[in-house]
Amino acid sequence: VQLQACGGGLMQAGGSLRLSCVASGRTFSKNVMGWFRQGPGKEREFVAAISWVGGTPSYADSVRGRFTISRDNAKNTVYLQMNSLKPEDTAVYYCAARGALITVVQRTTSAYVHWGHGTQVTVSS
Repeated sequence: VQLQACGGGLMQAGGSLRLSCVASGRTFSKNVMGWFRQGPGKEREFVAAISWVGGTPSYADSVRGRFTISRDNAKNTVYLQMNSLKPEDTAVYYCAARGALITVVQRTTSAYVHWGHGTQVTVSS
């Protein structure tokens, strides 16, 4: 699975952005998909993830209630809708995929085997 994220940009605090991640490959519909981010001087951290077998998506505490992850298997795309953005959301955002047919959502970077290039999100105060 190859992943390409886009949709980042510069936004004022309180604004919204939607990130998209387009996947190529035959197994996208059977991959757990996740979003991670890496802020300046910080380690890469979990943001959100969604399984392919249904169930409730998983969110980091810092974004729950503001961000929404969704997927459109027909378009091979996973989205991250980000509302009420804060300066601390500034980071490079990465989409990632777990191995095919794995159903369990995980929050650790090591659980994801496919990574896209990141897209920069900058939130000004």
